Amino acid sequence: MAGAFSASSLFDQLHAAEIASANSMVGHLSPARVATDEDYWSLIRQAYTVSPNLINLNNGGVSPAPRVVQEAVERYNKLTNEGPSYFMWEILDQGREPLREKLAELGGCSKEEIVINRNATESLNTVILGLDLKAGDEVIGCKLDYPNHMNAWKQRALRDGIVYKQLSFNFPVEDDDQIVAAFENAITSKTKIIHVTHVINWVGQILPVRKISDMAHRHGLEVVCDGAHSFALLDFKIPDLGCDYFATSLHKFLSAPIGSGMLWIRQDKISKIWPLLANGDPRGTNIRKFETLGTRSFPIEQGIGEAINFQMAIGNKRKEERVRYLKNYWAEQVINIPKVKIRTSLKAAYSCAICGVSIDGISPAKLERALFNQYKIHTVPIEYENVSCVRVTPHVYTSLQELDKLVRAIREIATAGK
Repeated sequence: MAGAFSASSLFDQLHAAEIASANSMVGHLSPARVATDEDYWSLIRQAYTVSPNLINLNNGGVSPAPRVVQEAVERYNKLTNEGPSYFMWEILDQGREPLREKLAELGGCSKEEIVINRNATESLNTVILGLDLKAGDEVIGCKLDYPNHMNAWKQRALRDGIVYKQLSFNFPVEDDDQIVAAFENAITSKTKIIHVTHVINWVGQILPVRKISDMAHRHGLEVVCDGAHSFALLDFKIPDLGCDYFATSLHKFLSAPIGSGMLWIRQDKISKIWPLLANGDPRGTNIRKFETLGTRSFPIEQGIGEAINFQMAIGNKRKEERVRYLKNYWAEQVINIPKVKIRTSLKAAYSCAICGVSIDGISPAKLERALFNQYKIHTVPIEYENVSCVRVTPHVYTSLQELDKLVRAIREIATAGK
């Protein structure tokens, strides 16, 4: 059977030659210049099967998979059902180690630090609930972290008596020192952990994880990083963030099958984390102790490989520059429309894909409904803590014509005042 990393992978059959040819045409250009090459990105768009009946600008929630990933999952699912116990355990299960190696290559780390699971929530719960913390130990997070992860810390506070402290920010903030100082000022002699979100899901603010990690380590603390909205979008290697634990959902910007995720644990930290699901060697140093899930969706797991092939063919930096270009393309056109407010920095250091927009006098819920009912533009309304906006998130398959329609819609809604 041909797997995702064989010479006859589905990606090689469907896309490799076309994308390689396109890459050769733009190989002399910088990633920022390729970001504006509509011929190149129209080819990428054709690899997706997105509905022509709506404009999907909620890729921050979950991204569609390109056709090659969908076909891989379907192929592996059909194979599985020809003889489940044989094809799952004897065939597909053997593909986990090659997949682990490719995820490690994409993340710039050792394969012995990579856990393959279902999403960032599962990954972060593994760390949060697996750390040895006792009553009185303090954890510093943010009120704009992802709710599932905040709830995990709150459960530890209820169960174990830890102290969970949350910072508040009025994003956008275009000052790394201000953000780092806020975390540092909250540290006491009882602080053990800093939980930091790489990209805030509500408004797309990028936090200076490396600077926070360096500061935390100077104080003898560990850093847990939520990278659900940064991995396979921003061009970085996980170890360069300086954190101790990193989690992501692969069904966001990697466009892997829905229900796929990854956890990275620095190798010297593996033994100290208890597995979320019991393992025969819970204090062992083998990263695979975190994968004792039992029967799982092998087709979804193996479909990740084709998403990696697709990602690597484009290139991390080209992807980052293209998606940031798309975000700025629409945001810069609406920022001066009366009553319209952009709730996200447009500077490259502080945002990439996600951008919040609001219109004075119109609630996020009403704006989201107007965009969909009148223009068939799918976004998501955000009313949480001190954030009130509609979140707009394009992806590599988003066209400029679709964003032009978004700009027109925002202008018309703001002018009509309803």
